[in-house]
Amino acid sequence: MQLVESGGGLVQPGGSLNLSCAASESSSSIDTMGWYRQAPGKQRELVGRIITGGNTNYADSVKGRFTISRDNAKNTVYLQLNSLKPEDTAVYYCNALVSRGRYRYLYWGQGTQVTVSS
Repeated sequence: MQLVESGGGLVQPGGSLNLSCAASESSSSIDTMGWYRQAPGKQRELVGRIITGGNTNYADSVKGRFTISRDNAKNTVYLQLNSLKPEDTAVYYCNALVSRGRYRYLYWGQGTQVTVSS
């Protein structure tokens, strides 16, 4: 399983970005897909996740501003970032929890940089 993120970039405060994470395998094997971020000098933290069936949950810091969605036909999960703040600056990673028989595996993408600055 490979995950490839895209859509990062430089944006002004208050702006928006839409990140994508494309999986190399069918989404039918994926239980949960999540977005995490890591700012310089800080630990990686959960941004939000989407589980089979479409339920989502988010970190308090992004609730009401970020939205996760999933297109199973394209094996892709999206993260819409609105009302961006400088403190949202980080490398954003997606991950996928995949069931294979009785085992579950966690895969990570390579990350995409989001910089919020005027």
